[in-house]
Formats: sequence, C-alpha cells, structure tokens
Amino acid sequence: MAAEKGSAFLLKVGDGGTTPVYATVAGLRTTQMSINGEAVVITSKDSGGWRELLSGAGVRSVTVAGSGIFTGSVAETRLKGNALAGVIDAYELSFESGEKLRGRFLLTRLDYAGDFNGERSYALSLESSGPVTSL
Repeated sequence: MAAEKGSAFLLKVGDGGTTPVYATVAGLRTTQMSINGEAVVITSKDSGGWRELLSGAGVRSVTVAGSGIFTGSVAETRLKGNALAGVIDAYELSFESGEKLRGRFLLTRLDYAGDFNGERSYALSLESSGPVTSL
C-alpha cells in the first residue's frame, strides 16, 4: 500500500437532506480519526489461564478531531450551527485512496482562537452516534 497525503484526508458535513450532499469543511489543516472498540471479556476457568474476548460484542465508536483556519465557508457555518444546537448530523471522511467513511456525529467541541494580526483558527471534535459505514 502506498503512502497517502495527509491533505487528502478530508472532513465533509452533510446539508441536512434526507440523502445528504456533502461539502468539504474548508480550512482544515489537521485531521485525526480514531476507531474505538470496547472488549467484552468471556474468560472462564476453561480458558487455560488466557484471557478470551467475545468477537463482535462491546461498544464501537469513531472519534474525529481537526483544526484549521477559519474561512467562513458554508460548511464551517453549518458546523457552528450544529455545535450551538447540539445537533447530530451526517458527516463523511474521505481519503486519497477513494475510501469513504460515513456516519452521524455529534460535534462535541468547537474552539475558536485568534492572535492579534493573525488568522482566526478553530479546533473541533466529533463523536459518532450509530453505525459508521465504509464505502
């Protein structure tokens, strides 16, 4: 597998439609994704002293974080609205390889910062709500 450019890892937000149309969140300089799984231990006296886990059980989630420069794009405005309203919305992560992950996420953090004579920046965190599918 070839190395992929970090700039090709894009976060997109849906437009709120039944079949969402996704817009790239402009200005993101860094993005990070974590796929989390909680183990269900089923170790018993018959396990021979080894821990055993139950496949397919437990809670799975995806966490996305990003930061960038505020550009005032429509997608950034939608993010801000979602944060203020506490709304779960459709999001898509796309990669240079063409792979995409889609799901519904809650924007759990949106921070703005600005330095004198510098650009306004922001940082965000998203937590999945329901299944995240790979396309």
